Amino acid sequence: MGSRRWVAAAAAAAMVAFLLLSAASHGGRRGPSFNSNNRTFVFNYTLAKTIVEYASAVYMTDLTALYTWTCSRCNDLTKGFEIRCIIVDIQNCLQAFIGVDHNLNAVIVAIRGTQENSVQNWIKDLVWKQVDLNYPNMPDAKVHTGFYSAYNNTLLRPAITNAVRKARRLYGDISIIVTGHSMGGAMASFCALDLAISLGSDTVHLMTFGQPRIGNAAFASYFEQYVPSAIRVTHEHDIVPHLPPYFFFLPHLTYHHFPREVWEHDVDGNTTFRVCDGSGEDPDCCRSVFALFLSASDHLTYMGVEIAADDWSTCRIVMAQSVERLQLYLKSHVITWKNPVDIIIADHSVQTDPSSSS
Repeated sequence: MGSRRWVAAAAAAAMVAFLLLSAASHGGRRGPSFNSNNRTFVFNYTLAKTIVEYASAVYMTDLTALYTWTCSRCNDLTKGFEIRCIIVDIQNCLQAFIGVDHNLNAVIVAIRGTQENSVQNWIKDLVWKQVDLNYPNMPDAKVHTGFYSAYNNTLLRPAITNAVRKARRLYGDISIIVTGHSMGGAMASFCALDLAISLGSDTVHLMTFGQPRIGNAAFASYFEQYVPSAIRVTHEHDIVPHLPPYFFFLPHLTYHHFPREVWEHDVDGNTTFRVCDGSGEDPDCCRSVFALFLSASDHLTYMGVEIAADDWSTCRIVMAQSVERLQLYLKSHVITWKNPVDIIIADHSVQTDPSSSS
C-alpha cells in the first residue's frame, strides 16, 4: 500500500513539473502568442493564469471571504480550492494562505506583497536601502536583509512549514507550488528555497509575478540548484523586477535574478510571453526596456489580473479589523470540519477546532 502511495505522489509531482515547464492544450481557445530562445522550456499559459489568481487573492483584506473561499478573486480557475490555513502577522503587515488545489493535485502557498506604504515609496527603498546578509550555509551568497527577514524571522516560516506538512499528511506527498507578487514574490522565493531544502527539490515549484532581485549572483546559482522548477513572470515595463539595480559590467557585485524569466509584453498589439534564457538576466527580455520607460502601473496587473491590495489603508488597521470580523464569524458559525482550517494570527493560533493543532 505504501509503495502505491509513493508512486501516486511521484506521478503527481511529475505532472506539476510538466505543467510548469511544458505547454498544455488550451482547449481550442485562442491564447496569447509565445516565443522562446530555449527549445527545452515552454511556458504553460493556463497554469500561470491559475497561479496568478492565487497571487491576487492573497491580497484580499476580507479574511472571512478567504476562509470560505468566496472572495471576488476566489473564482474562475481557482474555483473549488480547499483552504487549509490562513496566516496573518498584524505587527509585520504580512498575510499568506495555504491550501490544496485538487485539479493540480498540489499544495498552494500564496504570500501577499507590500501594502503599508505606497508602491512608489517601496520602490524608492529598494533603490537606496539595499542591505546585504550572508545566506546560511551558502558560501559567498548574499541576500537582501529585509526580504530574508520578512520570511525567515517572522511567523511566516514556521506557520507555512507546519501547514504544508499537515496538508501533505492529509493528501500524501503531493507537489507544492509557491507564489507571490512583488515583495510577496521575494518572500515566496525564500519560502520555496526553504521548503526545497527540507522536503526535496523535486517537490517544490515556484512561480512569482513582478518580484525584485533578492540576492547576488552566487545566491542565484545556489537557488537554481535547489529550486530548478522556478518561473519569474515579468510584465511589460514593470519597474520592480529591475530592482535592486543590476549592472552588467559588475555582475558579481550587484544583485542577480535567478532563472527562469517569462516576459509578458505587447508586440504589434498582441500579448506575447517570451521565455527567456537561463541566465536570469536575459538582455532581450524585460532588461531590454529603457530605464526612462519603466513604470509602476505595469506592476499592478499581470496576465489581465488585478494583483494589488483591495484596500490601501494602513495595513495594521485593516488587518486588525478583518481579524475581528473573522473571529465573530467563527463564533457565530459553529462548523464541524473533518479537517479544520487553521487561523494563525500574530504570534498565537486561533483555530476553528482544537483538533487542528494535532
